[in-house]
Amino acid sequence: MEAEAILTTRNLTMRFGGLTAVSAFNAAIPRGSIVGLIGPNGAGKTTCFNMITGFYQPSEGQVHFKGRDITGTPPHKVCHSGIARTFQNIRLFGNGTVLENVMVGCHVRQATGWWQAVLGLPSSRKEARALMEKSRELLAVVDLGDLADEKAGALPYGAQRRLEIARALATEPAFLLLDEPAAGMNPNETQELMGFVRDIRRRFDLTILLIEHDMKVVMGICEHIWVLDYGVTIAEGCPEAIRANPKVIEAYLGEEAVGHA
Repeated sequence: MEAEAILTTRNLTMRFGGLTAVSAFNAAIPRGSIVGLIGPNGAGKTTCFNMITGFYQPSEGQVHFKGRDITGTPPHKVCHSGIARTFQNIRLFGNGTVLENVMVGCHVRQATGWWQAVLGLPSSRKEARALMEKSRELLAVVDLGDLADEKAGALPYGAQRRLEIARALATEPAFLLLDEPAAGMNPNETQELMGFVRDIRRRFDLTILLIEHDMKVVMGICEHIWVLDYGVTIAEGCPEAIRANPKVIEAYLGEEAVGHA
């Protein structure tokens, strides 16, 4: 973990009343890396995502992105700064088309104002054409180009996952958080996902942090892993170190999971 950190968390803590969901989470995520955050259900993983992306105001601690303190920054401003995410439960506009869902992400970088669109000014029409073309290119990247005019809610589960990632990529992020991207996928889809994540890291020059329960995915693509249990970091390190860590085996992996990871 010697490369320059694009994102750091310092003593990041979240309390809900008397419950401490996350306690003093510290991480330095190298630029260009793929890293993982794992742990049992309820360990605080998604809460970490929510604090990083501005959905939760931390009770204590800081989040720094590209050297700037973004702690408690509203989600839309976090997104504009270059951080995008997907969700554990897919959040698409189901009645919108596949293309329209990606175009929503593109609007984060839109230069012209709404009033220019209302007036039908040439600059607005030109930008709208460019955003549509960009959206179609992203759909091709995630192998959904032929489904641009289909309703998003009618897509198979795996395709909806890819669409959500395409929408996140449309915001032009430098840092991408994926919340259980392999959830609900069969083994073949999971294998394809691993290659896909590596590909978008390279193609879009991304740093990727993922939450995932599928240990084949975590151990197969992550270069560094943090393990949470009841909101506390019980281990961090490379996949080999995590796989062999007695605390991690006891709290989460189990001997069988270690043998098959």
